[in-house]
Amino acid sequence: MTHDNDELMQFRLSSAPFAESGQLDAFLEVWGRKMLRMEIEPLGGHPLRIDAMLRSLPNFAMASGPRSPMRVHRTAELIDHDDILLIVMTGGAGELRQHGRVVALGEGDAVLSANGTPATFAMPTPSRTITYRFSRDLLRPRIPNLDDLVARPIARDSQALRLIVGYSGVLSDQSALTTAELRRAVSTHMHELAVLLLDGKAEAQSSDGLRAARLKALKDDILQRIAQSSLSVDEIAASQQISERYIRQLFASEGTTFTDFVREARLARAWRLLTDAAQLHRPIHAIAHESGFADLSYFNRAFRRRFDMTPSDARTLARRQN
Repeated sequence: MTHDNDELMQFRLSSAPFAESGQLDAFLEVWGRKMLRMEIEPLGGHPLRIDAMLRSLPNFAMASGPRSPMRVHRTAELIDHDDILLIVMTGGAGELRQHGRVVALGEGDAVLSANGTPATFAMPTPSRTITYRFSRDLLRPRIPNLDDLVARPIARDSQALRLIVGYSGVLSDQSALTTAELRRAVSTHMHELAVLLLDGKAEAQSSDGLRAARLKALKDDILQRIAQSSLSVDEIAASQQISERYIRQLFASEGTTFTDFVREARLARAWRLLTDAAQLHRPIHAIAHESGFADLSYFNRAFRRRFDMTPSDARTLARRQN
């Protein structure tokens, strides 16, 4: 499901309520054939299970979640658009049959599928997938041989694929999608990354979409490690498999530095903890340490410069408000 307006649409699709009420046939008809436009067939005697989160932005959509062993058919009669799907196996295994080709997928692998032609996708074991739907009209001008890439394996070690999977996490961040402009920007960035993945030309490598995705991946990585007082730019560079110089260039494009971003993220974390009613009993030095500050004196100075009050003042304010 995609749309061309500026809204974010999201909902959860689960077969469980239908299974409990004995209405799986209705689920297969309404959600399978009419909404998802596909025939769904359980495999190996396993009960049908689909639990997917669907999110739709302008000209872009993503669905992710676990599936029981099943075979999915897109027949000619069910085709109602010709957009492009990128299927990523995040767990289990799958097999795509389309355009006379057969592609076997393991965990981490990906493949392109065209919605405009019949196809069969089978998952013989319990699996997890992320499926991205891209606008053919937006990809075709930059990838003339788009259909030649359908049903061709995409290696799990592709850097562009890692960026797509990592950057798509922004769809779970409601603060990053609060305006129509941001939602369209995310859709544009995802299409830029798809061009990089499928074509790899220099024009895509220097695009705003790629830089935005790289920077988002960097920030997410940093925030996951923010409690490490020893966190360094070389550690993040190794994790992201890019150079330290490129990291500095990415932060410079936002008018900041790696060091400044880390310090601000740590101070923001410390503020949240200090003013959280459930954390008011904890010592300030413990919160400073948990926020990545090894030096308490430096923490106190940085906190005062940032918030124009001491950590003790922030805690006193929080106690009054609570």
